[in-house]
Amino acid sequence: MELKNLKTQSENPNIWKEANAKSLFQKIKNIEKKIRDFETIENSLEYIQELLSISISENNEEYFDQLLSESNKLLVISNKSRLENLMSESADPNNIFLEIHAGAGGTESQDWAEMLLRMYIRWAEKNAARILQLQETRGEEAGIKSTTIKIEKNYAYGWLKRESGIHRLVRISPFDSSKRRHTSFASVWVYPEIDDKIEVDINESDLRIDTYRASGAGGQHVNTTDSAVRIKHLPTDIVVQCQNDRSQHKNKAYAMNMLKSRIYEYELQKRKEKENVINDQKQQIGWGSQIRSYVLHPYKLIKDLRTNHEASNVNDVLDGEIDSFLEKSLSL
Repeated sequence: MELKNLKTQSENPNIWKEANAKSLFQKIKNIEKKIRDFETIENSLEYIQELLSISISENNEEYFDQLLSESNKLLVISNKSRLENLMSESADPNNIFLEIHAGAGGTESQDWAEMLLRMYIRWAEKNAARILQLQETRGEEAGIKSTTIKIEKNYAYGWLKRESGIHRLVRISPFDSSKRRHTSFASVWVYPEIDDKIEVDINESDLRIDTYRASGAGGQHVNTTDSAVRIKHLPTDIVVQCQNDRSQHKNKAYAMNMLKSRIYEYELQKRKEKENVINDQKQQIGWGSQIRSYVLHPYKLIKDLRTNHEASNVNDVLDGEIDSFLEKSLSL
């Protein structure tokens, strides 16, 4: 019934004049995919049941091998569908903004922040997502002090929303001539890009807007003009900045979009906290809120401190193979 109503709305010849047109068609697409997944699982189950009956009646080993293969395929499909159905919050289908900030420790933490950035970019690339870098502040020697990227992918927020928190690295430092073991921290914050249908009222008088010269890559023009934009929302102390484009106007538009998303996330988390659904993860992040530990020495192990999920293939994980951690976190 919901799908029928949505399709009726989409057939309106003036639909593209509506602010929520894009989100309406995406919602239709998501529902249709769930229906296709259900039909695929149902058909696979019927086929497996028939194959099982034939295998038993004929006692043919080749049929049993095929039965195992088809069962494994069904397991993969059904598990993926189960995970997507766990993403039921209103913002789960949305694109995301992902911020990374190096903790105390100078070059060590800044290098770790850049390693985390690469990990999420590789995950996004492997999932055919579009990646846009909006802001970056480089470290003096290596790594990054902070960065903000946008990941455009259906259900990006659903997949990555529980990556917010402190990520801890233990390794032999490549910057220490004595080859001593160091512990580094970096914070990750994921928040959704809000839909056009969600209205966030912002008073101009509540904003402090500054322009400055971009410090990252972007060409001579970017680095010699005040094209970068920083906006502070005074009532909440939320600060966003963008230096992605040569145009100050475009950077301001990106920054305002980020600010609206941040305020939406801020209000959403406050409401959830009051309802005792989840704890507010976006108050000032302290080192006590570690969510994952990455140990490269004296042994190799990555452990999620919330789900206790572990992996020893650290190189693969740091290369973007984080799905097992994301899947476990969805069940929290």
